[in-house]
Order: sequence, then structure tokens, then C-alpha cells
Amino acid sequence: MATFADLMALLLCFFVLLLSFSEMDIHKYKQIAGSMKMAFGVQREVDVQAIPMGTTVISPDFSPGQPTPTLAQELRQQTTDETKSELGPDQMRKELEAAAQEIAAALEQEIEQGLIAVEVVGEEILIRIREKGSFASGSARLQDSFLPILDKIAETLSVTTGNLIVAGHTDDLPINTLQFPSNWVLSAARAAAVVHHIGESQPDLAPRMQIRAYADTRPVATNDTPEGRAENRRVEIVIARDRVDEEGRDVSGDAIDIPYESVMPPDAGLAPGTVP
Repeated sequence: MATFADLMALLLCFFVLLLSFSEMDIHKYKQIAGSMKMAFGVQREVDVQAIPMGTTVISPDFSPGQPTPTLAQELRQQTTDETKSELGPDQMRKELEAAAQEIAAALEQEIEQGLIAVEVVGEEILIRIREKGSFASGSARLQDSFLPILDKIAETLSVTTGNLIVAGHTDDLPINTLQFPSNWVLSAARAAAVVHHIGESQPDLAPRMQIRAYADTRPVATNDTPEGRAENRRVEIVIARDRVDEEGRDVSGDAIDIPYESVMPPDAGLAPGTVP
């Protein structure tokens, strides 16, 4: 009986303890849960009205230090004149048109008479000498009445810069004479006549001049009419900008040029192909 009574007493105490443990204090539980949430960093939901903005990463008490040289090599493009800047296409076109207008103003009377024309082609200024009044048909000798006009053109060219390319052109009618066996020879002889007279009128222009012959390969009008063929029979003076490569060599021309010093006057009285 004594052993049974002790066992029952222990069981009673055990169930009383279970009953006491089953009761929970809600207030203390919330306090404990809040402490745990702050300790372990549980994120709280917070309503915001604006987008969060970052702060600067630069320290407010920053002070720059002394610069130290680096091993990087400085690369610069070498030019003949560092004060000149590369012109854009629009600016270059405006300068060419302004220069062409000055030339046209100096030759206004000859342009009105239809003897010459001045225009801008690409990056070049072109002075077109028409056959009218300059050369007789099938001849490379300049007419005396045209020499004062050519002197005026030479004077106008003396204030320009760049290479002067004198090119001769013909129509497609073939020619086969003792002096001019083909249109190639005729076009070259006419260009040579212009170069020779300009070189005598303005000797300073001689080193800048070049000769080209195109025969009938570059017409500006149709060769089916007399008027069109007359337009194609011409000598053109092209004022080209100087262009040099990295080593300073002139690369302005893209064809074989005949220097002025090797040109003979077309009326020198020598047979074709004779070397003086």
C-alpha cells in the first residue's frame, strides 16, 4: 500500500506539472518573439512612397594626391602645320565655291562671251576653255585673239594654290594627219600649247603644272550633233588640292603626267616624234 501510494503521488505531481506547462502567457510570448526577430534581422514590410536613391561613394573629406607618371606612350599624328585643323566636307565645299566665285568674277567677261566656264567638281575647281576662239579646227596653235584671255587666266591662277592639271579633250571624229596622227596627239598638243603659254606668262606656275591627254574618252556632251562635238573639243585647267603621303611625297595625281619642262611648243617646226 505504501509503495502504491507513493506511485500515485508522483503521478499526480507529474500531471499537475503538465497542466502548468500547457498554459501560455501570450504577452510574454510576444515579447520573446519580438526580441528574436530583432536579434536575427527578420525583414519588416515597410510601405514607401518614393524610389530608394543611392548615396555618393566619394568620401566628403577626399583630397587629391600628387599625380604619378605612367608608362603609357603618347601617340600624336604628325602634320606639317599643327595650327590647321581638318576641314569637314561642308566647310571644304564652301571654301571651294568661294574660290570658284572669285575666279569667275575675275573672268566674268570671258564667261559671258561663252569662251570659258568655271565650276566646282568634287574637291577641285575646273576652268573649261572651249574651242570657240581658242583653237582653229584640227589645229593645236592658239589663236592670237585668245592670247590676252589666256594671260588673264594665268594671272588669276597665280593667286591660287595646289596643282594645275591641264587636260586636253577632243570629239570622236578621227584625225589622221602628219602632225596629229590621232586624237590623243591632238589633245596632248592643245594642252601643251596652253601650258607653254601660261608658263611664259607666269613662270612661277611652271612647277605646279601637269599635262594630261584624254582624246575623246571623257565627253561632256553627245557626239551625235555638231553642238555636242563642239562642247567636247576643249582644254580644262583643274586646280587640285595638294595631297601628300606620310613621307611627304606628292600623291595628288593618279595618272602619268608630262612635266612642263619637257613640253615643246606646238609651232616649233619639228616633225612629230622628233626630240629636240
